[in-house]
Amino acid sequence: MRIGTIGAGSIGQAVAGQALKAGHEVVLSNSRGPESLAGVVEELGPGASAGTVEEAADADLVLLAVPWSAVEESVAGLPRKDGRIVIDATNQFGPGMVVENSGVRTGSEWVQSLIPGSRVIKAFNAMYASFIAADPAHDEGRQVVFYAGDDLEAKRVFDETVSGFGFAPVDLGPLREGGRLTQVDGGPLSGLHLLRQS
Repeated sequence: MRIGTIGAGSIGQAVAGQALKAGHEVVLSNSRGPESLAGVVEELGPGASAGTVEEAADADLVLLAVPWSAVEESVAGLPRKDGRIVIDATNQFGPGMVVENSGVRTGSEWVQSLIPGSRVIKAFNAMYASFIAADPAHDEGRQVVFYAGDDLEAKRVFDETVSGFGFAPVDLGPLREGGRLTQVDGGPLSGLHLLRQS
């Protein structure tokens, strides 16, 4: 599988590292262009490459991991791609809902509206990067990754992929209800790092 990242900070690099260990290809991107990621790509090793945001967004699975203030600019102008699976690892700081003329939505619902044809999975936003980058398999169990989404097929792909990384994915339900559980500033599962015993 080819995995793209929009954003190549600590979360993006941590997820990319796990994907590479599991045998996937990774295309990293950021707002400064592919050349700025040469050192990151070299450190990540074989299977990693740098590209434009458009190239990363064309991957089979796309991780959005940018600061909340940069979300809209980061995805502006992406061509429509029906069925695109986007893992939203962003965190909305402040009120837990986005209020617009069109109504009230969670941050991830707003992200989905910004990316034409997307199927958004809320995940990796509730974890510190150090927990994502570390080996997810422990003697006591596997590191839990909470996720939420509205599309069952997208959720299946996400679940199988991160299970292949070694994590224990836990489905929290729909994007609105489940996503709010992991959102910072009030989500009861935000920053909660658990192991699933198996």
